[in-house]
Amino acid sequence: MRVDEGYPGNADLVLSEGRPVLKRRKGRERRQSALNLEAAILDRLPDRGILDVLTRTAYLTGWTRHFGPPSGNDPKIRDALGRYVLLTFTYGANLGPAQVARHMAGKEKVSVHELSTANKHANARKIHSASVDVINAHAALDMTLLWGDGTRVGADGTQMDTWSDNLLAESHIRYGGYGGIAYRHISDNYIALFSHFIPCGVWEAVYILQGLLENKSDVRPTEIHADTQGQSLPVFGLAHLLGFELLPRIRNWQDLTLYRPGRDTRYEHIDSLFGADAVDWKLIETHWDDLMRVVVSIRAGKISSATLLRRLGTESHRNRTYRALREVGRAVRTIRPAALPVRA
Repeated sequence: MRVDEGYPGNADLVLSEGRPVLKRRKGRERRQSALNLEAAILDRLPDRGILDVLTRTAYLTGWTRHFGPPSGNDPKIRDALGRYVLLTFTYGANLGPAQVARHMAGKEKVSVHELSTANKHANARKIHSASVDVINAHAALDMTLLWGDGTRVGADGTQMDTWSDNLLAESHIRYGGYGGIAYRHISDNYIALFSHFIPCGVWEAVYILQGLLENKSDVRPTEIHADTQGQSLPVFGLAHLLGFELLPRIRNWQDLTLYRPGRDTRYEHIDSLFGADAVDWKLIETHWDDLMRVVVSIRAGKISSATLLRRLGTESHRNRTYRALREVGRAVRTIRPAALPVRA
């Protein structure tokens, strides 16, 4: 009702023949003082190579302590810190040990065998633990507070070329390439909280919540920004029940169906935005205990949100969990003004 009462004073959103139209807003020009500050900062920033940055962060945060032999013993390699920094550069830059060995020929020489041996000291769990150290150190810097407080995160996928003979590789019709999707969660203070590869053919919204649930750092976002691929009605519902606020940019948002709180509910100004269907509150109440059991199971790590959402992807109307989550998602997507596009 508040949205309906405030519509006459809304300068950005208007209804044209029953369809919402968002007016284009012109951005403000940057002030000269801001341009001068940017120039001064760039003038004082020294040039740093990737290896210099990796070495310095490894020394200050000690993230290399998470790497080591599978046996758990101390690494028996010469200069473990330096070797693990080179290992991170080798595979993080997608170069490979042979190319990095040639690159280091004129500096501190390292062989292909040495880099390959060090690679056995790292796995996904150890890499994520090392990432937590870097994220926490980054969040403790004064500068990051000027960018954001870590309560918001953006999620998006990028198609990455991979070798053809692996389980993830396939053609992606939307990205127009062959390989896998690197799905990333980036905090509002410009640090990657969680990144992993997903198959090309899946709906990205399936993995949007799992990345936050597996986040072990001190940065704990509660708002998720994504694109059309990062949302669906069950995802809206599950995100709300898990305590996250899903704020996607939805393609063709003018054609969204908004659901009435009751079939007899009518509005004076914005009634054309709503269809004839209403949220089935009775269905939500009936299966509320089922929804709570699902949420507790996800929080306890008994089942992943990605596994659950994949099972619900078939939109089986016989599945009571799907139907209840869908109704919660209908209510959440309709109620929140953030379900409509918001300008950055």
